[in-house]
Amino acid sequence: MSALDDLYQELILDHYRNRRHEGVLERPSVAVDHNNPLCGDQIHLELLIEDGRIAEVGHTGEGCSISQSSASMMSEVLAGRPLDEALDLVEHFRLVMHGDEQADEDRLGDAVALEGVAKYPVRIKCALLSWMAAKDAMLNHNTHE
Repeated sequence: MSALDDLYQELILDHYRNRRHEGVLERPSVAVDHNNPLCGDQIHLELLIEDGRIAEVGHTGEGCSISQSSASMMSEVLAGRPLDEALDLVEHFRLVMHGDEQADEDRLGDAVALEGVAKYPVRIKCALLSWMAAKDAMLNHNTHE
């Protein structure tokens, strides 16, 4: 493994052990539950949306280190972003996971460490679980405004 691979591995483990934005919000605007029945990964995601922006993110769940670290990374990337920008980031991450785009570190932050997951098709759903939950939550919120 290269030094960069080692660094990315450590970053994934750090997010797994020290999950950012983990927990529930006092008054979320929207909440969704997603799971991957094939492996048992689960996420409960809550967003507080104010003035067209993700003001707060909260998540709980269980599963493999990829799914849970991805939730932590996703929450860091999306917190504070306008909804349209957040939706664009989710789509960029989805395309990266499917090998259709090169990861943009400036946009994805720590989540760039998950780019290598694309080489393992069985793990792509693990990495995407929280991101698809975020997309669902944002679209769900938009239809209820």
